[in-house]
Amino acid sequence: MITIEQLKDVKERTDALRRYLDVDGKKIQVEEEQLRTQAPGFWDDQKKAEAQMKLVKDLQKWIDGYNEVKTLADELELAFDFYKEELVTEEDVDTAYAKAREAVEALELKNMLRDEADQMDCVLKINSGAGGTESQDWASMLMRMYLRYAETNGYKATIANLQEGDEAGIKTCTINIEGDFAYGYLKGENGVHRLVRVSPYNAQGKRMTSFASVFVTPLVDDSIEVNIETARISWDTFRSGGAGGQNVNKVESGVRLRYQYKDPYTGEEEEILIENTETRDQPKNRENAMRQLRSILYDKELQHRMAEQAKVEAGKKKIEWGSQIRSYVFDDRRVKDHRTNYQTSDVNGVMDGKIEDFIKAYLMEFSSQES
Repeated sequence: MITIEQLKDVKERTDALRRYLDVDGKKIQVEEEQLRTQAPGFWDDQKKAEAQMKLVKDLQKWIDGYNEVKTLADELELAFDFYKEELVTEEDVDTAYAKAREAVEALELKNMLRDEADQMDCVLKINSGAGGTESQDWASMLMRMYLRYAETNGYKATIANLQEGDEAGIKTCTINIEGDFAYGYLKGENGVHRLVRVSPYNAQGKRMTSFASVFVTPLVDDSIEVNIETARISWDTFRSGGAGGQNVNKVESGVRLRYQYKDPYTGEEEEILIENTETRDQPKNRENAMRQLRSILYDKELQHRMAEQAKVEAGKKKIEWGSQIRSYVFDDRRVKDHRTNYQTSDVNGVMDGKIEDFIKAYLMEFSSQES
């Protein structure tokens, strides 16, 4: 049975969320924006109109999210009072408390996603490390983990590109994950993921260590302006299909985009390579590749801004984007994040996409939210 202090905690956190989110202000803003949508000629500039409609939709989501929390908090308080009158059981009160606390924590976590790109969709790319079949198998396990996470949390996940391994697993894959705050929640997965296990591909049954890298960038759309120099783009095409020549297309629907990028701040040059085999339609794959290029260039600008901000904010914790972030030690039944020190023994659950606690620990540790 919960205590009066626990009940008070939920109520206070719910009231605090109303202030942090400025729910009353958002309600007024929604009413004002909706009036603008009814003005004559509103749809004359379709791009501007769509941005306006998106703003209203995003504001309403925050209001609805708070209303859900407030309803559950009120139901908890009512259940607590009913228990004193012996109208409900202890179990009923504890259930109401669990629901209210979970909703409060979820909205508090979402409120931490304040960075410019947090609300965007994302591109998640996985590359197998050195180690042949074992590393390629590990990359495929990570791919399944993120696909299961996306499915469980209501995101749309599309495999934009996939290169299968020589014997098993994958060499690389690119997944587009679409849904509210997909980038905000998954940006902390950026880095090197380490697997330690007795490998089924080792004849001596030795314990082996494998690595795979994960890169997460915001997936931008046409509403975001990104400077692309078309003269720096080159294309070639290829036939796409399954492993070992299975189901190879007779037409060259796969596209390979090369962009000769020059950093506007340092002058350093690099080639950005993007492959897309998402559909059997070459023009559509070209369009998808260009969207990925916009996302990469946007992310580079975003990372530059973050680096500059980090220089100014003395004492702010540094996040090493390319470093080893997490170890999955199968034999010891342990998955540990090296940045937050959060760990769990539920290895099977994690590999089935249950990474929410790692995401929460990361955001709690590195969130830029000001108290």
